[in-house]
Amino acid sequence: MTEEAIIEFKDCSIFQTDNLILSNVSFTVNPGEFLYLIGKVGSGKTSLIKTINAQLPLKKGEARVAGYDLTMLKRKQIPYLRRKLGIVFQDFQLLTDRSVENNLSFVLRSTGWKDKKMITERIKNVLEKAGLGYKSFKMPHQLSGGEQQRVVIARALLNDPEIILADEPTGNLDPETSEGIIRTLMEISKAGRAVIMATHNYTLLKKFTARTLKCENGKIFEVDHGEEFDFTALME
Repeated sequence: MTEEAIIEFKDCSIFQTDNLILSNVSFTVNPGEFLYLIGKVGSGKTSLIKTINAQLPLKKGEARVAGYDLTMLKRKQIPYLRRKLGIVFQDFQLLTDRSVENNLSFVLRSTGWKDKKMITERIKNVLEKAGLGYKSFKMPHQLSGGEQQRVVIARALLNDPEIILADEPTGNLDPETSEGIIRTLMEISKAGRAVIMATHNYTLLKKFTARTLKCENGKIFEVDHGEEFDFTALME
């Protein structure tokens, strides 16, 4: 396996229970790289993301994620792998009964942080990186959709992960807000984290070009940016 890659899959088969979703999956992602994962709904994007974060077991092939061998991964190791991963969901999954700061402090405390001053500093730091420096006292319902997604990005950064996995993070957002989210994720990758973003937003792909993997017909392959994207293949 490659020394410098933070994610490496080699001849892998991706399953949902006993259903084969993707076969012969081989790719690498380096630290600081931004990667799009595209394809129609049901093509395997989310299954691949769930395999990377060990929600789905890897039954066939070789894969390493953040130093962990997925084929040899023991159940007790999964929480340690996931600390190296930050997850950004489409549907936010924020706790609606507490402020932004308390949403974030809940995550830190549940992952072992105890020092109150360090918790406050970390929350301030990640909110600034996500472009939400002055919103810590707000409740989720007081924020726009884009602001809520920025809280989710801040939450994903809390434990200083090596990899960010973003599954359709702009799916519920308007075009202008979506562009802001992409810029933030790209800035995060430039700071040294690998970012994988699953999307079928053709407009963003054209405006913010980056290396792109496509799931189609049970396979995954790299898109040649010299070719025109097939718009219809990205649509639901």
